[in-house]
Amino acid sequence: MTDKQGGQFRIEKDSLGEMKVPADALYGPQTQRAVENFPISGQRFGRRFIEALGLIKRAAAETNSALGHLDPAIAKVIVEAATEVADGKWDDQFVLDIYQTGSGTSTNMNANEVIARRATQILVGKGSVHANDHVNFGQSSNDVIPTAIHVAARVAIEKELVPALEHMRGALSAKAVAFDGVMKSGRTHLMDATPVRLGQEFRGYATQVAKGIERVHRASEELEELALGGTAVGTGINTHAKFAPKAIARLASATGISFREADDHFEAQGAKDAAVSAAGALNTVATSLMKIADDLRWMGSGPTSGIHEIRLPAIQPGSSIMPGKVNPVMAEATMMVAARVMGNHTTITVAGSRGNFELNVMMPVLAHALLESITLLATVARELTDRCIVGIEANEARAKDLLERNPSIATALNPYIGYDDAAVVAKESAKRGVSVRQVVMEKGLLPADKVDDALDVRSMTERGLPEGGGGGGGG
Repeated sequence: MTDKQGGQFRIEKDSLGEMKVPADALYGPQTQRAVENFPISGQRFGRRFIEALGLIKRAAAETNSALGHLDPAIAKVIVEAATEVADGKWDDQFVLDIYQTGSGTSTNMNANEVIARRATQILVGKGSVHANDHVNFGQSSNDVIPTAIHVAARVAIEKELVPALEHMRGALSAKAVAFDGVMKSGRTHLMDATPVRLGQEFRGYATQVAKGIERVHRASEELEELALGGTAVGTGINTHAKFAPKAIARLASATGISFREADDHFEAQGAKDAAVSAAGALNTVATSLMKIADDLRWMGSGPTSGIHEIRLPAIQPGSSIMPGKVNPVMAEATMMVAARVMGNHTTITVAGSRGNFELNVMMPVLAHALLESITLLATVARELTDRCIVGIEANEARAKDLLERNPSIATALNPYIGYDDAAVVAKESAKRGVSVRQVVMEKGLLPADKVDDALDVRSMTERGLPEGGGGGGGG
C-alpha cells in the first residue's frame, strides 16, 4: 500500500487497533505508535543499550527453551535474530525517541517486534514468532529495561571507561617521572606559593585518575545486580522460578562480566539507586578531568603573556583572524565533556528519585544520560591523553625564571630568621622585582654560607626542616 505521501506501508494490528507501519520496517504497530506519539528530540538509544537488549532477549529465549516454556525451533530463530540485534545489524530499526514512556515499554516492544519479525523471516514460511508470547515470554518492560541499563552501563564502564582512564593514568605517571627535576613555582589561590616540582603536579594528576578508576570500579560492582525475573512489579508473576538466575548466568557468559540476580526485586525495579551511585562516580571523574585540563590550560598559557611553564602540542590553528595563534583545544573539549557529565548527573539524580511505588518512571532518560556520560568520559580521556598529554614538554627556562622571582621562596627563611623578618624580605622582593636571595644578602640577614642552604629550591619541594635551623620565630 501507498500513503498520501507516496510511502509504502503495511497494515498491522495491536490491542488498540490498526496501524500503518512502513512496509520495509522490522518493527511493528506498537513501535510505530510510539514513533508518532514521541517526536520530541530526535535522540535515540545508543549502541551499548541496544546491544544489551539483544543479549537479554537471546538469554531469555535460550533459558525459556531449556526450561520447556518455548519451542526449541522458535527459540533458535529468536536467538539468531537477537544476536543480530546485539551485534548492531538492525540499529536503524530502533527508531524511538529517548523521551517516551517512563518505563521504556516502547523500546522494549521495539526490540520484541524487531526480533519477532526478523525471526519469522528466518523461518521462511515455516511458522511465525510473536513479539509478546515468544520474544517477551517470562519478562516485562519493567524488569527488562532496568536490566538493560545495568548491563549496558557495566559493560561500558569495564570495557571502555576503565581502560581509557588507565591509559591516561599511565601517561600522566610517565610525565611525572620525566618532569621530576623541573623546579617551578607552586600556586595557591592563583598566587605564587612555595616551590614544587612539575613532576609532583603530574603525579597528583595521575593519582586523581587512579582514585577515579577505583571509584568507578566500586560503582560498577553495584550494577552487577539485575532486575530480570521481577516481571511487572517485582513479584515474578508469569516467569519460571529458575528463569532469572539461568538467564543472568548466560548474560554474564556473553559479556565476560559478572552479573547476578537482584537481592530484592522491589528495590531493583522501584528504585534506581545503583545508577545514581554510578553517576556520582562519573561526576567525580568529570571533576578530576576538569581540574587537570584547566591546570594544563593555565600552565600552557602564553606564550608571552601567560605562565607558559609547559608547551602543549599544537594540533590545529587557533584563530580565523590571528595568524599563528594556537589554543589548548583538547583541554577545552575535556572541560566541556566534564560540564556535560555534571549536568547528566543532575538529570540522573532527578530521574532516580522518581521511583513511584513499584516502578521508576524516568528510566529512558536516566539510561541515556548515564551511558552518554560513560562514553564521553572514555572517549575524551583517550583523546586528551593521545593528542595532548603525551606530547607535553616542560619549558624549564621559563619555570626557572618565574621561580627565581617568586617572593614565596622567603617561606624557607622562617626557621632561620622567623616569620616576621621573612615577610619583610618577601614584600621587598616583590616590590623591587628582585630575588629573595638578593634581599637577604643586601640586608645581611644570614651568613653567606647559610644562604645557599636556606634557599636550596629542591629541598623546598620535600618534607622536613633544615638542620641547624630554628629559633627564628613563629611558623
